[in-house]
Amino acid sequence: MSKTLYHLDPAHCALLVVDIQENLMKVIHGREEVARNSALLLKAAKVLEIPVVATTQYVARIGDFVPEVKGELVGVTPIDKLEFGCFNNEAARNHIRSLGGQVNTLIVCGVETHICIYQTVLGALQAGYRVWVPADAVSSRTEKNYQTGLARLREIGAVVANSEMIIYDWLGKAGTPAFKQLLPFLK
Repeated sequence: MSKTLYHLDPAHCALLVVDIQENLMKVIHGREEVARNSALLLKAAKVLEIPVVATTQYVARIGDFVPEVKGELVGVTPIDKLEFGCFNNEAARNHIRSLGGQVNTLIVCGVETHICIYQTVLGALQAGYRVWVPADAVSSRTEKNYQTGLARLREIGAVVANSEMIIYDWLGKAGTPAFKQLLPFLK
């Protein structure tokens, strides 16, 4: 069996929420789906005690997170950046590293797939992290840029999945308190 095959273990994961901001989301293809699934991933991360890192892109100009996402970020202090890739921003990079050696896998959601998500994933892979990207929780202004971004993410070694696949892999089985708590949001 290949050593590259593995299940997601919540103890080794962190969720990275990238730039899901009001003024940018107004022009994003499939914005409702991205916001809804990112909020769902945040709910699951909270229940499973998975660390969350959130970034904004030039918040003074682009604005705060969309309400669905902001409502799930209680207790998370966002890191504002000008860099497109989170690993190119010293504060974001240091915060991710501060999560400790047990975190070896990043789940990256947000916008835009072909810019900030791509550059963040590239930086994460170069830093030695395994990376999963939920295709239904990322997007771009155009579908073409979104599709090109997903293709490039696969080429460089990210796992492209969807939000439910990630959450159910985190859960591992039915009947647990975490499963029962998340089930109403997964129906």
